Amino acid sequence: MTTPNTDHRLTGKVVLVTGAGSGLGEATAHAFGRAGSIVACCDINEMAARRVSHALSGYDAQSVAIGCDVSDERAVFDTVERVADQFGRLDIVVNCAAIDHTLSVDEMSVAQWDQVIGVNLRGPFLFAKAAMPRMRRQGGGQIFNVASTAATRAWANASAYHASKWGLVGFGRGLGVEGRPDHIRVTTVIPGGMRTHFFDRFADQGIPLPDEANLQDPVNVASTIVFAATLPPESTIPEVMVMPLTETSWP
Repeated sequence: MTTPNTDHRLTGKVVLVTGAGSGLGEATAHAFGRAGSIVACCDINEMAARRVSHALSGYDAQSVAIGCDVSDERAVFDTVERVADQFGRLDIVVNCAAIDHTLSVDEMSVAQWDQVIGVNLRGPFLFAKAAMPRMRRQGGGQIFNVASTAATRAWANASAYHASKWGLVGFGRGLGVEGRPDHIRVTTVIPGGMRTHFFDRFADQGIPLPDEANLQDPVNVASTIVFAATLPPESTIPEVMVMPLTETSWP
């Protein structure tokens, strides 16, 4: 049973979500679908994107699934062009796609470092570069970049991830200044731990897992993103941190 949309501020808005095939991206796609938006579900795993896109039909939401490597310049520009051409505009981009290799600098290959930076930092840059000219021509838009509390603290074997997420916060601040004159709002979302597949690799590598009781449902973070998208156009939330109530600063 679906929850009816009683807030029509997002009805008909065209929203592109990266990493939409799982985790926070999937939750975000559902949240915008429930709000009546048209949702482009983008993921490097196109089958996963199709599964989520199909599920949005339960809200009577228009949706399309697109396979996209967010670190690939041509793929990103083609994706933005396809979505904007198909639906006539592009109102919101949510950069959820992310990756990590939990390795020390000694163990991490250059290719692995490049992949983390490519997905987590280059990807949001590429989508901003591709989407902002269209948003400018249509009179405004909004970009959400999903960072992490890895941008506020540090632990071992996550140097590439830390670099990408700290960089994303700085990128969002600069991008927000650039977007203001054209009514393009930029929000950096900083979630604490979430119950997603992100921690699966910990178990595979014998790394202690965080207590699930101290993790939050990604639906809560997705709801925060949707809320920020409904603010009146003269206001914006540049950064927002969404933490599990009982999470401590682990490790």
